[in-house]
Amino acid sequence: MMGYGYDGMGIMWLWMLGWSLLLIVGLVGLVWAIIRLARSDGRAPLDRPGSARSILDERYARGEIDDEEYRRRRETLG
Repeated sequence: MMGYGYDGMGIMWLWMLGWSLLLIVGLVGLVWAIIRLARSDGRAPLDRPGSARSILDERYARGEIDDEEYRRRRETLG
């Protein structure tokens, strides 16, 4: 009998729940990405204070390492 009972309704509810969860996760991810980009100050990650590159630059500026070691380590960092 067509239209009588709950044939296939359980599967339909699972699909609706799955798509709803996927939509919510996508929106949360989008908001997170927008907030992260808005807080960015535009500098490259390697140039931020406390990064390996900035520490290397500081050590070179203070004279703790020579030109050759500075170039070699900077090449290693990429």
